[in-house]
Amino acid sequence: MSSSELACTYASLILHDDGIAITADKIATLVKSAGVTVESYWPSLFAKLSEKRSIEDLVLNAASGGGGGCAAPVAVAAAAGGAAAAAAAAPKVEEKEEAKEESDDDMGFSLFD
Repeated sequence: MSSSELACTYASLILHDDGIAITADKIATLVKSAGVTVESYWPSLFAKLSEKRSIEDLVLNAASGGGGGCAAPVAVAAAAGGAAAAAAAAPKVEEKEEAKEESDDDMGFSLFD
């Protein structure tokens, strides 16, 4: 993930958290105030994404499967800790103890005797 994409992700999350409408101008302002230089298309991409899908949707559904698509939803979810939430929601798998295999040393001989 590029620093431009990450900066816009964080800016989108900040705006969403404060209940402010996510627009390209507001994302660009936040990124600029953070001292990060981004290409001009990143803020508009994130603003268009937030118009089509809610940030809450993206964060909550980041761990769900699916085909290819835009990398921006993954970036927003990953920045918000979507991976940690996915790991916590994963079902526990019981580990079965396997019988130990006897080694050659236990039989009284080895390969190099």
